[in-house]
Amino acid sequence: MIISFCTVLMIYQKVPAKMIKNKTKNSVLVENKKILSSVLSRAKGLMFSKKILDIGYIFKFSKPKKIDLHMFFVFYAIDVLFLDDNKRVIEIKENFKPFTIYVSKNKASYVIELPQGTIKKSKTKLDDTISF
Repeated sequence: MIISFCTVLMIYQKVPAKMIKNKTKNSVLVENKKILSSVLSRAKGLMFSKKILDIGYIFKFSKPKKIDLHMFFVFYAIDVLFLDDNKRVIEIKENFKPFTIYVSKNKASYVIELPQGTIKKSKTKLDDTISF
């Protein structure tokens, strides 16, 4: 039997490759993820997209910084988590409404955009650790 290196990695991971999980609460935030690390993908974000149902968009930054987010041309509300280098929740923005702006109070290394209601449903709080 031949097992690929990727298969071995998936077997030994605690979280399936596509899942975003709150490790502190041992709860699944979303079943699927998309990592946006390029400048272009981060700039486009969710603009002109259909409502996200079970996918989390992860914005990865090269160094911690205050994050300016806008919901221009996003026609539905979302939840947002701001994480430090250790993927610890340092700020939460629930029910981020269309055509509004939000500037983080803290410097973050990651931002995760989630379907509206995900934070409340998963009981995610400050200092929880997220895995993806």
